[in-house]
Amino acid sequence: PVTDTDDFAQWILEDFNHNNETVMVAPASGFYSTKGEGKNQIRMAYVLNKKDLIRSVEILGEALKAYKK
Repeated sequence: PVTDTDDFAQWILEDFNHNNETVMVAPASGFYSTKGEGKNQIRMAYVLNKKDLIRSVEILGEALKAYKK
């Protein structure tokens, strides 16, 4: 649901928090050699701690609900 993940990645770090927590994502466009590819995709690293992973997905879900661009 995000058309510009560069903007989303910056917004989620600088302007969004859920219960004083946020997550960091990488815009996928930097992983493509073709200009314009990956503009609506993100990359995420996952953690081995199941509790942290579940919480990260919850935070990302809330961010997607709040994101207005």
